[in-house]
Amino acid sequence: MSSFPVDRLVFAPDDVDLARSPLAGLEADTYVLGAFNPGLTRLVNGNLLLMVRVAEALRRPVWDGHIHAIRWDDGSYVLDAWPLDAVETSDPRTFALKGQPWPTIALTSLSWLLPVEMSSDGLDVIDVHYEKAIAPQGPWQCYGIEDARISRVGGRYLMTTCSVSPERHSTTLYSSRDGLDWSFEGLVLDHQNKDMLIFEGLVGGEHWAQTRPLGSLYFAYPPGSRWRAGPSINLASSPDALHWRPRVEPGIRPHAKTLSTARMGGGTPPILTEVAGQRGWLTLWHGVEPNGGPVGTYRSYWSLLHPERPWEVLATAHPPLLEPAPMLTKPHEMQMYLHDVVFSTGLVDAGDHFVVASGEADLACRVTHVPKDAFVAS
Repeated sequence: MSSFPVDRLVFAPDDVDLARSPLAGLEADTYVLGAFNPGLTRLVNGNLLLMVRVAEALRRPVWDGHIHAIRWDDGSYVLDAWPLDAVETSDPRTFALKGQPWPTIALTSLSWLLPVEMSSDGLDVIDVHYEKAIAPQGPWQCYGIEDARISRVGGRYLMTTCSVSPERHSTTLYSSRDGLDWSFEGLVLDHQNKDMLIFEGLVGGEHWAQTRPLGSLYFAYPPGSRWRAGPSINLASSPDALHWRPRVEPGIRPHAKTLSTARMGGGTPPILTEVAGQRGWLTLWHGVEPNGGPVGTYRSYWSLLHPERPWEVLATAHPPLLEPAPMLTKPHEMQMYLHDVVFSTGLVDAGDHFVVASGEADLACRVTHVPKDAFVAS
């Protein structure tokens, strides 16, 4: 079990009313594969908001020798079919098309975003705002909208999302004045980037963000380096949160001496606070250790970044802050399709502790109260 006094699942697939889903008009039986990876922010009324990723999947995806998937098409939802002998299905979240010149996948679900208003401590559901759900609205997100991350900068809420389509795997930006009514601002990163996190405040008068561009090729560090080649957390800055310039300074990189961060990426948008006796930008990020399964073991780690030079790490810890919690998901065992995953996506300062929102096992939303004295630097 978790060592933290407050650590529980607060929203799960059975809590979603599919009769009010944006996909309700689809002529096929669907179910909630997962309600997870929630963006987190505090609303002006003091309550917390979880922007939950709802992954909606076909209950019967295979018939007539084909596997089917959902796609948004000009304001409605349609089904696409691929011959079973043309795909590979080892990953429950995707299926891969065989015989392609580069890796090509389709998704077993389509994701949309559901605003769930929680009590001020993040533990009780106050309201589920189906009328404010965010669903695909263009071909750039015809396969869904994933993994919201919310930052409050000044009097404005900024939310980055991952939009999925055959056109591109892009980062899209939404803005809001109240945290509930969101306006689409456009594409802000055009390359494959799953984890863009906007800092909750300006640095040197500019917006800053962590990014995690992905590729199929990485150059090796020299022998004996403390770093391992692979996905890393990079930095970018912007005058307006719309036009972003990559920074030359490196961000957070995987350590060579541990497989626990063999693959890494951003988790929670950085917030300016004080932990481990220092003031800086606190951010949680995920490290993935290979475990022989389709996705590996995901854990949450933390780093404190310099308040004016956020490429400098003031403090961090090699032991994980959060680990997967199988006891939390045990009541949902019949719905599970992945294990060994905690993916932290939101962080709010609550005085003597932080409220941390995570996706657990790509299934449900987990809220953990982490005392500030838990942040002990290695």
